[in-house]
Amino acid sequence: MNAEITVVIPLYNKEREIARTLRSVLEQSYPPREIIVVDDGSTDRSAEIVESFRAPSIRLIRQPNRGVSAARNRAIGEARTEWVALLDGDDRWEPGYLQAIDRLIDRYPGCGAYATSFHVENDGRLTPGDTPQREGIVDFFAESLRRYVLIPSAATLRRDLVRSLGGFPEGMRMGEDQYLWTRVARCAPVCFSPERLVVYTRSASNRSASIFRPEQSRHTLEELYDPAAPEVSNEYVARAALGKALIVSSRGGTAEAARTIAVFRHTRRNRFALRKVRLLNALPASWRRPLLDAYNRLAWALAKKGL
Repeated sequence: MNAEITVVIPLYNKEREIARTLRSVLEQSYPPREIIVVDDGSTDRSAEIVESFRAPSIRLIRQPNRGVSAARNRAIGEARTEWVALLDGDDRWEPGYLQAIDRLIDRYPGCGAYATSFHVENDGRLTPGDTPQREGIVDFFAESLRRYVLIPSAATLRRDLVRSLGGFPEGMRMGEDQYLWTRVARCAPVCFSPERLVVYTRSASNRSASIFRPEQSRHTLEELYDPAAPEVSNEYVARAALGKALIVSSRGGTAEAARTIAVFRHTRRNRFALRKVRLLNALPASWRRPLLDAYNRLAWALAKKGL
């Protein structure tokens, strides 16, 4: 089919990883039409490293720090192709990633998002991501309640659909990707390949998911709760919102976590997560973060052992 694809890379203080990320794009067996890197106010040498490549397909845009959603939206707005492939500045692709995406677009037309499976890299070791095992159009919400279907560095989106939905929610610090996935999947099919063609680098420097900042957005995951929508999509939103509420509560956001509990108190498929948030939010604020960090370390160790 030869779909034209723009690679979208938000960049903030990734001087140790961005060269490897860009090389993984330039080494694709199916090259993109363009690579747009939006430097979101980096204070290190990230932008200079991008400039050192001098590849004609790379376009660097600099802007003051506004967050990852604003950086992605800027690049999506600047793109000149029908498809935009997301890639974070500390992750990378195997050489066949874009070729696989082009094949999926040709074989399963009409989708809003295409994705592949991935590995998680932690301290140099690769762990397979827990993803669907069959290729084709998936029931996004049902699958996502059990495993990962879309993550930013493995997702390629239809640009006009993303723009019509308003893009990523700017100012949202956690859950911004699940917010957009929900809106995309409620109006278009999602296609998936189990080929592991992406490496998500969990131990990279300045991983945005590990940095807590107050929300500065008019958008919330709670606003996605829609009684008229299929129950499974609301359960997916509940899962994302309750996971975020755990982190917010552990950082002292008692009132915010309580609001999430109130909105999703009737969840049927996320009762365990709801109980965790309720328990954590009832503890003294100073206890919460150490307790949650210990729980997450144990959960990650068990996951690596296949348990």
